[in-house]
Amino acid sequence: MAEQDFYYTIDKPAIAEFKDRGSKFIAYAYPVKTVEEFKDRLNDVKKEHPKATHHCFAYRLGLDGNTFRVSDDGEPSGSAGRPILGQIDSKTLVNVLVIVVRYFGGTLLGVPGLINAYKSAAALALQLAPIAQKQVEKEYVIQFDYTQVNEIMTIVKQYNCRVVTQEMQLFCNMTIAIPKNRVMEVTYKLKEMRDVEVTIARV
Repeated sequence: MAEQDFYYTIDKPAIAEFKDRGSKFIAYAYPVKTVEEFKDRLNDVKKEHPKATHHCFAYRLGLDGNTFRVSDDGEPSGSAGRPILGQIDSKTLVNVLVIVVRYFGGTLLGVPGLINAYKSAAALALQLAPIAQKQVEKEYVIQFDYTQVNEIMTIVKQYNCRVVTQEMQLFCNMTIAIPKNRVMEVTYKLKEMRDVEVTIARV
């Protein structure tokens, strides 16, 4: 995957339902950034649907899209998690989790039927979730004298940077996220200022 300046994710959770021959498939799409967040969401859904037959899911995390996981949760191998992930990937989304809860309706759907049901439920939920284009950001730590706060904040606003953390004392420490395509300009401007230290944040 080439380094890009933007990525796509969802802004808000969404829920959709798909039915096939008595079986009910409820899909939940969530924006998540970490495996911990994923575990919390899965636990929430399991608490909400303790009697469901299956809780299948797929997620893709990280801007490189290399962190992903699929689960068929007892369904035939490849019939649930993969089709769900396929829907996330067809929209080239990252930092997204889709959980599909199934209530068995008494009729076996067969593998093709299951693939279609999980795929359709995931697709419906993702259609309802607002897709957001976000800037790829790089985090930097800036250290400066408190008298320079206004100058620093002017640069931060001008280049659409995001303040991640800040400690304002006599000597200030701030972590900012700079849009990837503006890193060179912003770091150059900051380094031009007197007594300002700029270092890459260790993520």
